[in-house]
Amino acid sequence: MIAYFDIFSGISGDMTLGAFIDLGVPVEWVEEKLSTLLSGFKIEATIVKKNHIKATDITVNIVNQHELSRNYKDIKILIEKSTLPEKVKKHCLSAFKKIALAESHIHYQNIETIHFHEIGGIDSIVDIVVSFLCVEYLGIKKVFASDIPLGSGSIDCSHGKIPVPVPATLAILKNIPVKPSNATTEIVTPTGAAIISTLACSFGTMPEMTIKKTGYGSGKKDTGAGLPNLLRIVLGEPAVNKTKKRLTVQKETIYVVKTNIDDMSPEISGFLMEVLFDHNALDVCYIPVQMKKSRPGLQIEVICQKDDLDNIINIILTETTSIGVRYHECKRDSLVRENAIVKTRFGDIEVKKIVNLDSSVRFIPEYEAAKEVAKTKQIPLKDVFIQILSDANTLDMD
Repeated sequence: MIAYFDIFSGISGDMTLGAFIDLGVPVEWVEEKLSTLLSGFKIEATIVKKNHIKATDITVNIVNQHELSRNYKDIKILIEKSTLPEKVKKHCLSAFKKIALAESHIHYQNIETIHFHEIGGIDSIVDIVVSFLCVEYLGIKKVFASDIPLGSGSIDCSHGKIPVPVPATLAILKNIPVKPSNATTEIVTPTGAAIISTLACSFGTMPEMTIKKTGYGSGKKDTGAGLPNLLRIVLGEPAVNKTKKRLTVQKETIYVVKTNIDDMSPEISGFLMEVLFDHNALDVCYIPVQMKKSRPGLQIEVICQKDDLDNIINIILTETTSIGVRYHECKRDSLVRENAIVKTRFGDIEVKKIVNLDSSVRFIPEYEAAKEVAKTKQIPLKDVFIQILSDANTLDMD
């Protein structure tokens, strides 16, 4: 299942939660899941109409009015010690870290002690944590989003009157496509920015998909733009080949990380590649380059998913002599593939099963499996490959 966030009138925590509840996530389930993390709140879901469009409006009622807002360190400990699913924990920690980094930079304070004010209260914590719980409940594997429209004007907050978009929102949306709108107030909150920047793998037009359901989450403002203050989440299945009913090309967004080095021992490069693959790099390659002052150098190029980008960059900057990397978002089309086991004269061997564009199937032996056979049987590796491929195309597959 995939989801597309159609952010035509902004995004906030309660709008996101409202859209998920509108998609069918039960409020009772949400409250039960949160009961081990927080207390002193009640989620109220109300059906409303905006420009005659039915939507769900969410209000988080605080039972304990004396509840104090927390700093980043408090929230981090709260989440780490919780029984939330590991992926939900990871997303929550990422979202709150984005907010903390933005606030600490703006206010020139230490990230661990930065006080969240509006963001640290129960209602905002509920919005963020529940949004990621809803992704798990609905079985959403990948999230896409439209470019993000921003409002204008000014708002009053704990720091006084500040311009819209507020500084924290702008900081969180760094490197994310935004666009102007006719809204005369805040339509993207720091909470909403943190949620969508954590979830979305790419921003732009709706991906090819078969729509299954649509949910609308209501905001509480008159934006002054004419459009209803709603967030629309479209749920569906990835597009399939219409004639063969089989997905023949997988479309995804990846990140390409590069750096050039001319002062590192070649011995390190082998170890580096192992470490990068151990930390979820999709591919690693080394390219000889000619650098300044005619020095021969090495270009390191790594492909990874968005969730692993920061870790991959940290590894390169830690394990090599590089003092900086370049990275960019990139679209990738690839043939459908999966791991499979084939019966061969050498026994069961692991292979990659690849579906071609004409829906025919081919197999590629896994290198490590073929190497083990070659060493054990004292057979040239190229002959092992040939025999495995021959058997894979003639014998039944498990």
